[in-house]
Amino acid sequence: MRRILFLFALVFGFQASLFSQEKKPIVILISLDGFRHDYVAKYQPENLSRFIAGGTQAKSMVPSFPSKTFPNHYTIATGMRPEHHGIVDNSFYNPEKDLVYSLGKRELVTDGSWYGGTPLWVLAEQNGMRSASYFFVGSEAAVQGVRPSEYFDYDGRVPNLTRISKAFEWLQQPDSLRPQLITMYFSDMDDIGHRFGPNNEAQISTRLKQLDHELGALFEGVKSLNQDVNIILVSDHGMAEVTLENRILLDQIVAGIDARVVNSGALAHLYLKDPKEKAKVLKELRKKTGEFKILDPRDLEYYKDLDSYGDRIGDILILANVGHYLVDDQNYLEVVARRMRMDGSDARGEHGFDPQHPDLHAIFYANGPQIKEGLTIDSFDNIHVYPLICKILGLPVPSDIDGKLEVLEPILKD
Repeated sequence: MRRILFLFALVFGFQASLFSQEKKPIVILISLDGFRHDYVAKYQPENLSRFIAGGTQAKSMVPSFPSKTFPNHYTIATGMRPEHHGIVDNSFYNPEKDLVYSLGKRELVTDGSWYGGTPLWVLAEQNGMRSASYFFVGSEAAVQGVRPSEYFDYDGRVPNLTRISKAFEWLQQPDSLRPQLITMYFSDMDDIGHRFGPNNEAQISTRLKQLDHELGALFEGVKSLNQDVNIILVSDHGMAEVTLENRILLDQIVAGIDARVVNSGALAHLYLKDPKEKAKVLKELRKKTGEFKILDPRDLEYYKDLDSYGDRIGDILILANVGHYLVDDQNYLEVVARRMRMDGSDARGEHGFDPQHPDLHAIFYANGPQIKEGLTIDSFDNIHVYPLICKILGLPVPSDIDGKLEVLEPILKD
């Protein structure tokens, strides 16, 4: 570890300040995309294991529905369920705008009018507290007309150590410029999990070891600062294994249905041309059998209230059973097969399924001067991270969020 830190300092010019002008509580919220709840126990990464032992861990953290990247990152950032903050999937149709939102459409991803709620960085800035983000869903958009004081447009090619180096720069700024809230994002485990599947021990362990070394540099560097830095590690979802034979052809299910079909994978949204035909279409679709469910969103237990953004969810949902996956057509299925042959893999990793399934559970680890040590808590819903961070930073908790402070407040020192 000392050698890693020396090399890090040599390359990035990191010089830890031993003295801070004023000690204010700082939170670094780090998302490790696709990091399944059982990876640490299974692979015992050195630095993460040490970090967890010195702080608090949850048995797992339960994603919101659907267990996809964009809705869950933004749920963590706002303390609101997707049907309340508006980012209801990675891709969805907005009838009001007559546009399909997708994580690949940069002009929409950076348009703040798509995002409801009050993200943590917006709340901080509104209360005179500086924030900074090195990639986090929503941080590139002016939500309520506000962005973090410092942020970057997403570029997955940026090395992890470059991101970590920037966090050190932020922490060493003068008190008037130093952010008290820093959000960061690392995609390593999601990338490798999708490509080879979450049960490929050789691939998962190799990528996790590298990520663990990089996070170790961050942990040790923060320790050398005379600042009250609390680090919270989360993930948006876990990962389930899907084999080629468990792919389901979506076009065969929706054949003859007059509807806009958005998304595939674990979940597809149907927006009927004539919503009055909903009962009839549901009856027709439910005649088809397979490893999937035909759902009326208003009957789904995960949606507590569809008055805010229910029109974005659609009239009908097709949800694949865990371990199965909806693909658009036969051509796409053949593309997937070629990729798997090139990788020498017999499985892929996917998510978006029912978040109650253990394979989809995420992580929550916290360590810092305000966090209890050696504590393990029960699994909880990810909506509750937001009020915890508000409490640490002394920010007011908005009255309209779904998260409750009492869920995670017990992990704080008196």
